[in-house]
Amino acid sequence: MDQPTSGGDAPQKPDTKPALLGVACGVGAALFWALGFVATRHGLKVGFTPPDLLMHRFVWSGLVFLPLVLRAGIANLSGIGWGRGLVLMVLGGPVMSLISYTGFLFVPLGHGSVIQPSSATLGGLLLAAVFLRERVPPSRVLGAFVIVGGLAVIGAESIGHIGADGVLGDLLFVMTGLMFAVFGTLLRHWRVSAFSAATVISVLSLALLPLYAGLSGFARVVALGWAENALQALAQGILAGPAALYLFAFSIQTIGVARAAVFPATVPALTILAGWLLLGEPPTALQAAGLVTVLFGFYLAQRQR
Repeated sequence: MDQPTSGGDAPQKPDTKPALLGVACGVGAALFWALGFVATRHGLKVGFTPPDLLMHRFVWSGLVFLPLVLRAGIANLSGIGWGRGLVLMVLGGPVMSLISYTGFLFVPLGHGSVIQPSSATLGGLLLAAVFLRERVPPSRVLGAFVIVGGLAVIGAESIGHIGADGVLGDLLFVMTGLMFAVFGTLLRHWRVSAFSAATVISVLSLALLPLYAGLSGFARVVALGWAENALQALAQGILAGPAALYLFAFSIQTIGVARAAVFPATVPALTILAGWLLLGEPPTALQAAGLVTVLFGFYLAQRQR
């Protein structure tokens, strides 16, 4: 149910329930992504590699969704088309995920969990205004500048305390955030349904499984035990993968790119809190300052005027 992309942002009474549902889906997606970030950090610490986590992210959901895509029509890829499907897979699928996992090899949890979703928010707001011609209220523009300030604070820690590796890790998260912003914009522009996006990306990602098996094999993941693998299958393969993707895509279709783009900015608070409680990684003073700044920017970006 696409809403008009022009005119005022004032919600109309008949649209209240769909708008609330869109907001709820956006919050749910942010929560699932936060849990995925925490599980990624944990997985890398216990011995998984980025390709191992990528395998868990897509193979299980791909196997589940494969019959659905075959039944809907493989020739036109469930109505999306192969060209568009491949573009969406790169921007919101395994390529983006692999880059994101690699970033955590260089910087702490607090960096990736703030920079990637905040970059997605900034990119989504910009693309909504320039490419989709959605009206972006001044408060969201101000919020975007505040978010940039928060990212600068976190980037200062990389330059001053972590070094070149920290800067590289931060830039990887900026890249993946912008990739996801383009992904969300194309979903809206092409009017791709939430369910189709989640199923097609998961199924197309199965094509990478033989490459993973040939290069990495399964001995390492088997040696880590069933409990660790089950944790990653749940966190990566269900929550942070198709579940979050579906909820975010539905949110975009319901309330538009400009509003939905701010939900990734809630991920940092959820991730840092979960990382502190579950992994024992409290934020540093600079990370906390950057987080507070980003959250204030998110508040401004959520206002309707």
